Amino acid sequence: MRAKQSDNKPHHAENTIAAIPMRIVGPVKIISQEVTGDVPLPLATLESPLWPSTHRGARVCTHAGGIQATIIDERMTRSVLIEADSASILHRVYQDLQKRYSELQTIVNETSRYAKLIAMNGQIIGSLFYLRFELLTGDAAGHNMVTLASDRLLDWILLQYTQLRYVSISANFCADKKVSAVNGILGRGKNVVAEIIIPRALCMRMLRTTPEKIVDINIKKNLLGSIVAGSLRSANAHFANMLLGFYLATGQDAANIIEGSQGIVHAELRAGETSNNSNNDLYFSVTLPNIIIGTVGSGKTLDFVQDNLRLLGCVGSQAAGSDGRRLAVIAASAVLCGELSLLAALTNQGELMRSHVKLERR
Repeated sequence: MRAKQSDNKPHHAENTIAAIPMRIVGPVKIISQEVTGDVPLPLATLESPLWPSTHRGARVCTHAGGIQATIIDERMTRSVLIEADSASILHRVYQDLQKRYSELQTIVNETSRYAKLIAMNGQIIGSLFYLRFELLTGDAAGHNMVTLASDRLLDWILLQYTQLRYVSISANFCADKKVSAVNGILGRGKNVVAEIIIPRALCMRMLRTTPEKIVDINIKKNLLGSIVAGSLRSANAHFANMLLGFYLATGQDAANIIEGSQGIVHAELRAGETSNNSNNDLYFSVTLPNIIIGTVGSGKTLDFVQDNLRLLGCVGSQAAGSDGRRLAVIAASAVLCGELSLLAALTNQGELMRSHVKLERR
């Protein structure tokens, strides 16, 4: 029996919105070049225990004096793929391109007033040439900006070197929304370290555990457990939970949690101001080398996103890039709060499951 023509067409629904529960937890005190003061943390998630857990971490960190956050690096990348008849041709081209860097920079500048070429990295595999461009992109996460710049650069390169042939505008050496080692090594997004020292008494009173137990579980679960699992540049309990919740609440491309959640927890005992120089307090840090985030661009015009960005103080800064850097620092701080709280819970047998049963099994 012949099907109706309409049955074979996709069903289009314009402006359909999938509602995800969102709550604002905290605030948490943050101390950095980009943020100073108490900041609320909007999180959109279907995992309801994430809210009270992250809130607990925020309260502890605020009572401890605040989270110190540092942006180590920032850049967005796109790699292109071209080929030639031999590796020797590609090698000569790459050497020549490095001498013509100012010309490449001019081409990038013409694509956007915010785009700035800061580095490029080439890998020659046989007769294939993987060329990775790295740009600053202002307050935007920069996916489209860097792709446009790379597209124009690729056109120019193919015109200048006629022995080259186009293969792809994206070569997986970026590496975009995939687990890789290259992003942690060369950089993609914003590399942020958030850290705090929590006094022993505060740790025991508010987290119901000791600094020693948190250090121990970080070694045995996060570090050794990740080695056993074959994790790649990752040693954390659940960075992805907080990062996804924050990404959804602030209009980010959620698929970027794949590389964004690659990060490392470091915890150790430290001497506190009132501990007679004995190692009684907890130093706790999260390192997130690939926070891909922005305050302008696709998804940022939604009303709830604009409300959250204004709440976070990430709208309207006069300095290019400062809103995006502020948002990245807050994201890393949210990750620290949730990671600290979960690890503390895991040191007490049964605590994690009790909280999930209480909040989710209704």
